[in-house]
Amino acid sequence: MTKIPFGPTYDEMLDPGLLGKDVRDKALTALKQNELDPINLFNITWKDASNRVRKVVLPRALTGIDANIVVMLGCGFPSGSHKVGPAYSTLIEGIVDGEIVPGKHTILGPSTGNFGIGTAYVSKLLGFRAIVIMPDSMSKERYERIKRYGGELELTPGSESDVILTLEKTRELMKDPNNKALAQFELFPNYRFHRHVTGNSAIEAVKGVGNGRIAGFTSAPGSAGTLAAGDQIKAIFPEAKIAALEPYECSTLANGGRGQHRIEGIGDKMCTLIHNVLQTDFVILIKDEETVQGVKIFHDGVDSLVKVGVDRDFALSLRDSFGPSGICNVLGAIKLAKHLRLGPEDNVVTVATDGFDRYNSVLEELNARYLELAPQVLDRWTQDIFLCAADEHVFDFRKPAVKERLFAQKESDWLKFGYSKAFLDSMRSQAFWDAQYAKVGEYNRRILAAR
Repeated sequence: MTKIPFGPTYDEMLDPGLLGKDVRDKALTALKQNELDPINLFNITWKDASNRVRKVVLPRALTGIDANIVVMLGCGFPSGSHKVGPAYSTLIEGIVDGEIVPGKHTILGPSTGNFGIGTAYVSKLLGFRAIVIMPDSMSKERYERIKRYGGELELTPGSESDVILTLEKTRELMKDPNNKALAQFELFPNYRFHRHVTGNSAIEAVKGVGNGRIAGFTSAPGSAGTLAAGDQIKAIFPEAKIAALEPYECSTLANGGRGQHRIEGIGDKMCTLIHNVLQTDFVILIKDEETVQGVKIFHDGVDSLVKVGVDRDFALSLRDSFGPSGICNVLGAIKLAKHLRLGPEDNVVTVATDGFDRYNSVLEELNARYLELAPQVLDRWTQDIFLCAADEHVFDFRKPAVKERLFAQKESDWLKFGYSKAFLDSMRSQAFWDAQYAKVGEYNRRILAAR
């Protein structure tokens, strides 16, 4: 009989202090010395070695607003992105349910990048063959990292906003019964991980900051898993407002828009199955060029940040902690704070999904598009993108009639993949989502029993 692999429970991912000291110490050592040691699964957490949430509070000199922007940092996760969390959660739930069998099944990971990297990574650590299905126009660093973890690539035509083709290819590959998909856009372990682990970590992240409460949470949906953190935030802070961010060039949720864009990891021309639209208060559009320019500023524009009053050491600490989607989330947080007219005691929380390590080629492409990138250009971008971020392209989705369009979008996207209208209609009740979340306790017990 094949031995069932081991790994953390949802509670242990939220609080690694629950682990035995020997396991925690070995995991932290492996994180620095051997990322392919399976004990790294116990490093899937937002917490650092001191059991504190990895975060930065952006200075007002950068944001230009009174409210505190608290950014949780995903680059400290094994594989370099928090997407490894839902990849592991989906795989381990499948294992303890008996639906995914070690030594028998191949794992499929439909993705535009970070979830695919996470799929390849956890599959490697748990002994599975992995095939990552993704568009053929993503950054080369993403492909290289997937291959480094032993993942195989199945590329579909298009870019970030053509993810529907990856879902169709995944369905085709699933005709082989030995292939099992970690379908991040539709499977609820993704929702459970982010509601429990990310949501509660966000609540902890604001302790000692401002009034210690969360006034807003922003996230740009790829799978919309991270938005599930908003469900838990609202359970504790009912007044909090949740904003989904989209590329200005592909504004599907906001107004049914379609188009190509360059914010890798978000904006996929759909309303994903696991997106709880009941909790989405606003949809905010972010221009893709500004996110790439923002990465350039954080990575190469330290002097420009210092000129506006950012401490140099702090500016240097940002260099490797943000990719385009992280910049997108920050810009959305600034816009939400301006729209809500938040004050100095108020906190807006967001996440930086990954770090700079997979975007060298993106900056190379940016550099090639501009005739000149003198320091004065970065100075201007810093002012225009961050300090002068306008309160515009903010759509209020709190009215039932407006949400109805999101429900209609979800039907359009998912009926064709075999989901019934009755099932989709059940998502119109918060009770549906709370029932999905309640399964965390049962999976905690089953994972403990299995290992």
